[in-house]
Amino acid sequence: MDLAPQLARILDSEPYPTFSKQEMSRRHDLIWEAMAEAGVDHLLLYGSQRAGSAIPWLTGWPVTREAVAILTPGEQDVLLIQFFNHVPTAREIAADAQVAWGGPSTMENAVAVLRRRGSADGMVGVIGALPYPHYGLLAGSTVEVVDLNRVYTNLRLIKSAEEIDWLRIGAWMSDLAVTALGEQARPGMTEHDLTRVVEDAYLSLGGTTHIHYIGATSMEAPNRCVPSQFPSRRKLRTGDVLFAEISASFWGYPGQVLRTYTVETEPTPLYGRLHEVAEAAFLAIGAVLRDGASARQVVEAAGIIEEAGFSTYDDLLHGFGGGYLPPVLGSKSRPNTPIPDFAFRTGMTVVIQPNVITRDELAGVQTGELVRVTDDGIESLHHVPQQIRRAGQA
Repeated sequence: MDLAPQLARILDSEPYPTFSKQEMSRRHDLIWEAMAEAGVDHLLLYGSQRAGSAIPWLTGWPVTREAVAILTPGEQDVLLIQFFNHVPTAREIAADAQVAWGGPSTMENAVAVLRRRGSADGMVGVIGALPYPHYGLLAGSTVEVVDLNRVYTNLRLIKSAEEIDWLRIGAWMSDLAVTALGEQARPGMTEHDLTRVVEDAYLSLGGTTHIHYIGATSMEAPNRCVPSQFPSRRKLRTGDVLFAEISASFWGYPGQVLRTYTVETEPTPLYGRLHEVAEAAFLAIGAVLRDGASARQVVEAAGIIEEAGFSTYDDLLHGFGGGYLPPVLGSKSRPNTPIPDFAFRTGMTVVIQPNVITRDELAGVQTGELVRVTDDGIESLHHVPQQIRRAGQA
């Protein structure tokens, strides 16, 4: 699977890939508009333990131990990070921000910056999972703290052309990983061995692991209908079914591909039928999903799963790219929440993933992938065939 030349140029950027000045300005303009609408004067972004997507979206810095960014219209962005030894790299990656060590308390230093900018007379918006003690410090330095997390999530729903390119790279890496899994899986390998196969496909290319969920069970006597979030010591055996959900990430932009393989044998009639229904459900959802389509239309289209006598265990569809995004839809027989009043728009990216299972929850298959919503349909960002296939012959 070759990478398109314009994507290869992004992948090979030195020393690190970066978005254009125009793209970063676009994001800041969206934030300034959101702040003005909410009536806030300053914005605090919080992230820790490699979580907190707003910080890389607006500064470029992938969060490590802890990071706090302060944004004020007309002022240079300030980025305070832990640990001290992360500062040099942060200054290189977040080149447009004023980067400094957060000191013994990153939050105390962030509050000091806000006070110098006049927060005591204004309102501060927050994006990120701010711990309660940090909230207490912030609340004492401003007139009011305003939660802008939902506003931020809405800003991430529609992707720019540059973001789609980065997602294509993440999807390409994910395709390499799931292809390697199908080609190299053999009886005797544990799920830990399979994890190594998956990661070896993209680590040397600059990819990182977002998730790799892998599971296997006997097709004749199944006892697992979805992959596990943690690999086990179980060894693959002839007659197994192997299923996986793989997301390799390119600087916070992951693909997501779900596939099913059999081990040294053809699918049993049950697994053949499960996968047939899963593929049909994917196509049915894809046939209705376009600009203006509703969440209810998606759930109704997938009703062929229940008509075939099956159900689901995982999400039927969820937004993806910049977080786990709305809408998160379950099937008719396993709803997540009441179906939301949600309309899809061109430029959204979602994962269609009908994980069709038996009603007794013992057998299931994985299929699906990340797609882009267009004016008149969907475009898949992945290129690995969806059919259930025999491992070693992928």
